[in-house]
Amino acid sequence: MAAGQIGTAGLLSGAKRALLPSCPHVFPPESMADTGYFHLHLVSDATGETLITVARAAAAQYANVAPVEHLYPMVRSKKQLDHVLAEITESPGLVLYTLLEEDLIAALENKCRELNLPCMSVLGPILRLFQSYLGAETIHRVGAQHVLNAEYFQRIEALNFSMMHDDGQSVETLEDADVVLIGVSRTSKTPTSIYLANRGVKTGNVPLVPGVMLAPRVEQLKRPLVVGLYASPERIVQIRENRLLGLKAHRDDDQYIDKVAVAEEVSFSRRLCSRHGWPTIDVTRRSIEETAAAVMRLLTERRRAPAF
Repeated sequence: MAAGQIGTAGLLSGAKRALLPSCPHVFPPESMADTGYFHLHLVSDATGETLITVARAAAAQYANVAPVEHLYPMVRSKKQLDHVLAEITESPGLVLYTLLEEDLIAALENKCRELNLPCMSVLGPILRLFQSYLGAETIHRVGAQHVLNAEYFQRIEALNFSMMHDDGQSVETLEDADVVLIGVSRTSKTPTSIYLANRGVKTGNVPLVPGVMLAPRVEQLKRPLVVGLYASPERIVQIRENRLLGLKAHRDDDQYIDKVAVAEEVSFSRRLCSRHGWPTIDVTRRSIEETAAAVMRLLTERRRAPAF
């Protein structure tokens, strides 16, 4: 097998390898341990978002090797697939796909079998499970999750709202938000807001700035769920120092990166939230996705709570 030919199915037990019927005898190349990477081909007839999410979740479980991603979205014709097959042949590796056209699936799996590469449908096993439980055939509609329905336009509206209410803007209309995030600088308010908006949650965020009073409208909010984000002073100082270095604006005497001053900022933000009964989330070791999931859980609990 060529030096660049990477596959992980050889690491599987015999029982698990049965999940890869199109390539039952795939073994990882000896060079994987030397290179520290493997080629990961993601073939989709839609945007590829599903593939990316699943593939990265799986790859994250392997600390010693990293995937070199090759994404091929909107593959819906034989000509487009031929280009994909040429790329796979040139850089062999693990192949995952979300295709619905039987002819395209057969061509892709045949090529992978010919190259002795692992190849698997990400949605196939799930669709078969749905079919066995529901007793109904799939509609075989490409990109069905991306149709322009009410949910789609709700996400667009939420994104527009979050952009207009980023970093303390338009506080006079924050009452229309589903969620309002508050916190000191560098607590991931903006990226968390955008992530939530992409889930259809209208989110605004307001920074807590030393020496600047919080707008009274924020403290008087009734409809939105207000959530305080905080992190350890050490983590905030580290992020702020990196930001200043990137901007070439580093100053050793700057209160922005003074640990004592930052600790007071964090303490003030937590006291503020406690005074108003706003829930808080420690983002020190959380990813944006984890923080957003925690906010969504709080929002769900709030919506389920009986109204008085």
